Amino acid sequence: MQPITRFACVTALIACTTGVMANTADNGAQEQWHQAIQTGYSSLAAQTGQLATAAADYCESPGPERRERLNNAWLDAFLAWQEVRFVNFGPVENNNLSWQFQFWPDPKNLIARKANYLFSLDAPVDKAMIEQSGVAVQGFPMVEFLLFDEQLNTGANALPGGKSCAVLTEVTQHINRNSEDLANNWANFKNHYLTTEQYRDANIKAGMTALEILEERRLAQPMGLRGNGKRNPYISDAWRSGKSLMTVEATVTGLKEYYLPGLSLLLESAGKPDLSERISKQFDRVADNFPEANVPMATLLANDDRFRILQGLYVDVSQLATLINNEAAVALGIVRGFNSSDGD
Repeated sequence: MQPITRFACVTALIACTTGVMANTADNGAQEQWHQAIQTGYSSLAAQTGQLATAAADYCESPGPERRERLNNAWLDAFLAWQEVRFVNFGPVENNNLSWQFQFWPDPKNLIARKANYLFSLDAPVDKAMIEQSGVAVQGFPMVEFLLFDEQLNTGANALPGGKSCAVLTEVTQHINRNSEDLANNWANFKNHYLTTEQYRDANIKAGMTALEILEERRLAQPMGLRGNGKRNPYISDAWRSGKSLMTVEATVTGLKEYYLPGLSLLLESAGKPDLSERISKQFDRVADNFPEANVPMATLLANDDRFRILQGLYVDVSQLATLINNEAAVALGIVRGFNSSDGD
């Protein structure tokens, strides 16, 4: 065999082998992502089932212990949603499911306005009414409003009075039905997901978008680092319950558990194990910022000394976003869309 011919054959063999390895890594990452997201969706369905049960129990026989169980069930279910919130493709796109789970941002306070409208109706609150009332009514923020809004809880419609219990039980059941449908539909989506190459990039971009939203809208804006420069806890999610930072922590946890393993597999296959390790360590640095995750963001925004906790968190999240959205994206051939955090 002539040297030129031999070189061509070797080159072709290397290219073929590299292609097979890349396809194997892509398939492995998608398998891992599908199973991980399935785990997250199943957890969401289980937690929302407990929330619906806790709501029904409380409204049937109100009392301090059942109210505490209800509050805790809401938080557990809401945090389960935060862990899978990064997924922005597939079944969660159907019927605006992501918006049904969490209507946010809400600059016009539609949640309070919608709740007061439901309270004012003569007709009984039932499943059909909730389904027809729009996404501001149908999700976790509405339940949070019923449980934690200070003005509501000093008025005639405070739980369990007025129509508040009817709204609570119907909304929690609606959330649970959606969660169960989402888990089932994701399972049925498996074959299409695994055999469609575009979902490899869709999954990578989902994490990138989640980090952009986390950095810019869930941290920078309330901290006054964007916009008018004023600190404002009321534009963060879960401000009524004071759990904004716990939701941030849950999102980071979800990305680490459900997103990072598949991403690391792709990076290692692309010859970037060092970058994979740096990203993993940066997730750990972000997690180290959360010893006070149960503190309301308003508390940290109001005190310059404690504000440094948020500053440290913001810097570490920004560095994580840079590693994934810039370095990992380039290594994996991902072309970023323009301002991909415009949607929620």
